[in-house]
Amino acid sequence: MNYVTIPVTAFAQNCSLIWCDASHEAAIVDPGGDADTIIAEVAARPITVTQILLTHGHLDHVGAAVELAQHFGVPLVGPQQEDRFWLEALPVQSQMFGLAECAPFTPDRWLEEGEIVQVGEMRLEVLHCPGHTPGHIVFVNRAARLMISGDVIFRGGVGRTDFPRGSHEALIDAIRTKLLPLGDEMTFLPGHGPSSTLGHERLTNPFLQ
Repeated sequence: MNYVTIPVTAFAQNCSLIWCDASHEAAIVDPGGDADTIIAEVAARPITVTQILLTHGHLDHVGAAVELAQHFGVPLVGPQQEDRFWLEALPVQSQMFGLAECAPFTPDRWLEEGEIVQVGEMRLEVLHCPGHTPGHIVFVNRAARLMISGDVIFRGGVGRTDFPRGSHEALIDAIRTKLLPLGDEMTFLPGHGPSSTLGHERLTNPFLQ
């Protein structure tokens, strides 16, 4: 699985561009904004975007999703439907952060625990990991030992849970019961900050001690 991390917006959110070497099919994960920057990254490679994937419904992860879906003519996929209220509240989120209004939208496909998203020959397993938001999901490529964790876990930290319907207990439970069992060598690409491995976080992350 090939990938490049594209920092976008004033929040320095990590948008991930992933693609399959064999088919050259690609997906954009969590495009929080700066659509032109993301489009330029795609254009620099011999790849074809086939879908936009979303881990959760916060503005800094979905702000450019509709624009990019229309530009590339592809579906919006994810998150889990418990985040519907976040997507419906995008105008309120925009006002809260003083950003240009982002219109509400409904994805073409909600995702559930255990579903598989196919990007060319790459298989991304969906894990439902609530806590930061109730419908947050994580994408796992077991063959590549790589996952896209959104705002569930970070290098040295975990996602905030002081949002509506957030739960620190649910977040830590999801990390302990769904993510850590994937193995210490699993690398994750978080929604903010540098990548890490589950093994490093198991030993050093203060929220997991």
